[in-house]
Amino acid sequence: MPHRDVRTWTILVSTFARVGSNGAALELFKNMQNEGIKPNQFTLSSVLKCCSSLSELKIGKGVHGWILRNGVVFDVILENALFYFYVKCEDFGSAKWLFESMEEKNSVTWNIMIGAYLDTGNVDKAVDLFRRQGLKGVSIWNTIINGLMRNGFEKIALKLLYEMVKDGTLFNEVTFSIALVLVSLLKDLELGKQIHGRVLLSGIHVDGFLRNSLIDMYCKCGEMKMALKVFKKMDTYFGRNENSIEEVISWSSIISGLVLNGEFEDAFKTFTSMVRKDIDIDAFSITSIVSACASFGVLELGRQVHGLVQKMGHKLDAHLGSSLIDMYAKCGNLDDAKRIFKQTNDMNVVLWTSMVYSYALHGRGREAVQLFEFSMSHGLLPNEVTFIGVLTACSHAGLVEEGCRYFRLMKEVYGIKPGVEHFTRMVDLYGCAGQFKEIKKFIDENGIHHLRAVWRSFLSSCRLHRDIEMAEWVSENLLRCKTLDAGPYVLLSNIYAIKQRWEEVATVRRLMQSRGVKKQPCQSWIQIRNQVHAFIMDDRSHPQKNEICAYLYKLIGRLREIGYSSDAKLVMQDVEKKQGEGEMLLGFHSEKLATAYGIISTASQTPIRIMKNLRICDDCHNFMRYTSQLLDKEIIVRDIHRFHHFKHGCCSCGDYW
Repeated sequence: MPHRDVRTWTILVSTFARVGSNGAALELFKNMQNEGIKPNQFTLSSVLKCCSSLSELKIGKGVHGWILRNGVVFDVILENALFYFYVKCEDFGSAKWLFESMEEKNSVTWNIMIGAYLDTGNVDKAVDLFRRQGLKGVSIWNTIINGLMRNGFEKIALKLLYEMVKDGTLFNEVTFSIALVLVSLLKDLELGKQIHGRVLLSGIHVDGFLRNSLIDMYCKCGEMKMALKVFKKMDTYFGRNENSIEEVISWSSIISGLVLNGEFEDAFKTFTSMVRKDIDIDAFSITSIVSACASFGVLELGRQVHGLVQKMGHKLDAHLGSSLIDMYAKCGNLDDAKRIFKQTNDMNVVLWTSMVYSYALHGRGREAVQLFEFSMSHGLLPNEVTFIGVLTACSHAGLVEEGCRYFRLMKEVYGIKPGVEHFTRMVDLYGCAGQFKEIKKFIDENGIHHLRAVWRSFLSSCRLHRDIEMAEWVSENLLRCKTLDAGPYVLLSNIYAIKQRWEEVATVRRLMQSRGVKKQPCQSWIQIRNQVHAFIMDDRSHPQKNEICAYLYKLIGRLREIGYSSDAKLVMQDVEKKQGEGEMLLGFHSEKLATAYGIISTASQTPIRIMKNLRICDDCHNFMRYTSQLLDKEIIVRDIHRFHHFKHGCCSCGDYW
């Protein structure tokens, strides 16, 4: 162009700024000045926006100085651009001075200032400014409600949302999305349904962003039926725009929701469908499905997902690496977990915490402690989760002295305030060692009499050491909380049954009934050739039930010849029948059925991996030990607390669980 005026340059500068090419826009601005073209207010506004995006405080101040030197008249748009620049560059002193000196403030000005206070955590000042604003537009309502949420003031945000409705301000798409996030945080399903209804009544076009907010809300409120209903209408909203960002997020959200709500099989099916439809698989979807494999304990599927990650070329960063470590560890394959850990070669606290916890889960307490010490000696700062892992390791390995030292280190050196899990691990540490006086002292010193998890751990230790007198005292403190968790009741009942105090057993059962407490059914599952086989006690539903039961009868007979004997006391509290019937029920515990099926379905040298939703009972623990000795076969059992590796008649826990 032979003749380029200010409008031509301004169009070019603003276009580059609008598409995010801020560096190029600033370079064009310099060229414009070199040609002697004087920028106008609109040009300067675009340049200041570029400086805001790049946090170029020095260049932006230079532009401000140029404006003052050349006597450019400020309009509200230019003044807001300058004000926003100082806020984004975190020069709050200049921003406040400019705000107070502005003669004309519009809704954008107020919005920027309120947002600045919220970004710095000054919620009171932000709310005060919001109240000072007269006529409030929808954008200011959105800013204050969203900012309160981000700062952890969800209830105040909800109060303002109700005020917005009373004020008569119409919601826009952003308001609805913010409101749905707020509902997700509060887990208020009824309010979520009301907002969904308002969306439909408002006539607003439900785009991909709003659709995903609805899916996420229903998932986090535990209403998967509605989440799936919204998800299945996805084609209506996305049309043929395959692999759009919104569509990928929808798939990720529904998979994450299914995993969050424990619907692992549906999560696996949805992920498989995502792969088959050639939808772009993001890191969030992968970590969600890897987490599902870990929770459900399906090693083969986890390996397939890992293979897919490698095929797709995803970088094994700290987040994905720690997910894979966790998956392999929770599926009973500690060797592969270690291999992933070594491959990452990254001094990241998340990765190292995952590996420390993996060792702890498998009863390798000393290795966990060594890794923890190594990480600290190399400057890695442990967080609260790291200390949960190392305290768990000390508890599982009986390292009382080390555990006490790490608990003090956490508080005194790293300034981490202990949470419920830290206190529970310490009680478990003392309890496994039989140091009940130390537990009482620890509870008193830390003022944690109100924590049910602590008392439950204490009661579990009483069962381990068969101390009925202490168990009765602990149960009084625990049951006073009127917990609906069946665990404490069952623990106390088992302790009474071991001592054959049947009247007390009956009393505990009546207390459970009066309080509406129901025992969770015990379930065990095993994966054979990509198929998961689940069993419950006395299960006769499996297609190979006759073969399984026949083998189990035969196996128990052979085990008795080498010293195994079932302890019928462990089921008498549930059946109150004859000794022979008690032994028969013990023989059909879910983990024994899963073990029998695993033996008849795998080669002799193939390890068996069994997952349980509850703690393994004493009798089944003995059964596994003797079976591993008789058949020279490794049996790996994951219960609710830890792994048990049975090999050559011994367990990795050393009968210390």
